Amino acid sequence: MQWRRRHCCPIKMTWTVKRSLFRTYVTGLLSLALLFTLFLLFSHQDWLPGHSGPRENPLAYAVRGFRTPKGESNQSSSLRSLWREAGYVPPKPLLNLSSQQAEGAAGEATGGIGGGGDSMSTNNSLQKEMGVGGKLSAQPYRYILNEPFKCRDSTPFLILLIAAEPGQADARNAIRQTWGNESVAMGLGFVRLFLLGTGTTSDTVLQSSIEEESRVYHDIIQQDYRDTYYNLTVKTLMGMNWVATNCPHASYVMKTDSDMFVNTEYLIQKLLKPKIPPKQRYFTGHLMTNHAPNHNKDSKWYMPPELYTDKLYPIFCSGTGYVFSGDMAELIYQASLSIRRLHLEDVYVGICLAKLRIDPAPPPNEFLFNHYHVPYSSCKYSQLITSHGFNPSEIIRDWNHLQSNKNKPC
Repeated sequence: MQWRRRHCCPIKMTWTVKRSLFRTYVTGLLSLALLFTLFLLFSHQDWLPGHSGPRENPLAYAVRGFRTPKGESNQSSSLRSLWREAGYVPPKPLLNLSSQQAEGAAGEATGGIGGGGDSMSTNNSLQKEMGVGGKLSAQPYRYILNEPFKCRDSTPFLILLIAAEPGQADARNAIRQTWGNESVAMGLGFVRLFLLGTGTTSDTVLQSSIEEESRVYHDIIQQDYRDTYYNLTVKTLMGMNWVATNCPHASYVMKTDSDMFVNTEYLIQKLLKPKIPPKQRYFTGHLMTNHAPNHNKDSKWYMPPELYTDKLYPIFCSGTGYVFSGDMAELIYQASLSIRRLHLEDVYVGICLAKLRIDPAPPPNEFLFNHYHVPYSSCKYSQLITSHGFNPSEIIRDWNHLQSNKNKPC
C-alpha cells in the first residue's frame, strides 16, 4: 500500500494533467486557426456602407464613397469654393444626361454600394458640376455617332481608343495619316476610334462638320456627355464599353490621347508580338507607383481630401497611353458600375484594377511608355511606344522622318 501511495497516484495525476494540457493545446490551435481564417476572409472583403474595414485602402474610397469631415456642415459648398480658387468654373450641368439617366444617377447617388443617402446628399451639387461621385448607369450614354459594325467581318488584333475633343479635327487627321493609319498593322486586324463627347456650347456648325467627318472616315464614336477634362473618366469607360459590346474578341486595346506620338509598329511587333497567343487579364503602360493625392489647389491634378481619403493611390498607368488585353474592357467596365466616379481617369482605372485584384504589368523597358515629351531623334523614337505633347504638324513631321530613317543603324 505504501508503494501504491508513493508511485501509483502520482502517475495517475500526471496523466490527467497531461491530458488536460493536450486538450487546452488543441483548443488553442483550433481557435488560432479560426481567427486566422476570419482575418483572411474579412481582409479581402469590399466593405459595405456603414461597416469599417480593418484599414484604410484605395478600395475604401471606391466602395464606401465620400466621408464628410467633422465640423464641416456643408461639404459641397466648401468643395465648390476650392475648385473656384483653383481656377475651375464648372459648366452647369457638366453631364448632359437624358431625363431617364438623370433619375437613375440620382437614385444611385443616394443608395447602393458606396455610401449612405445622408453622406451623398451633401455631394449632389458637386457630382452634377464636376461629374464625380456618382456611378455610371448600366445603360451607357446615348450614341450620337456610332460604328457598331467595325468588327462584324473580322476580329481585330489591336483597337486604338483615342480621346479627342470635338474641335480637334486637325489632330484627328494627323493621326489618320501617321500612327493611326491602318497600314501600320501590316495586315493584322486594326481598328481606330476617336472618342468624343459634346461641346460645352451648342455649336451646330462644329457638330455638322464632325458628322461629315464621320461619314468620310467611319472612326468617330460620339456620345451625349459634355466633353471636358473632368469627364475623361466617362470618355474612357464609354470606349471600354464599346469594345466589350461590339468587339469583345479583340486581342488588344490601347487607350491614348490626341496629343500623343505612338510608335504603333513597335507596339505591335515588339510588345504585343502577334505570332504568339494573346495574353489575358493583361494591363501595362507607364506605371505610377506610390503616388499620393495632390492637395495643391493650383495643380491640374488637384485632389480635394474630401474626394479621396487615403494617403496613396493604388498602382495605375499614366492615362497618356496604356495597353490592355481585349478581355479587360468588359472587366473594367463592369467593375466601374459599382465604383463611384473619380475625375482623374487614370487613377480611377487603377482603382478598378485594384478592385479586380489585377496588378498592372511593368513593360519590358521602362522607357517604352513616356508620359512626358521625349526630344525627337529617329534612334530614340524607333525604340519607344509613346511620347507626349505633340501638335498635329509635329506628329506628321516626326512620323515621316521616322519612317524614312527607321531602318538606318543608330
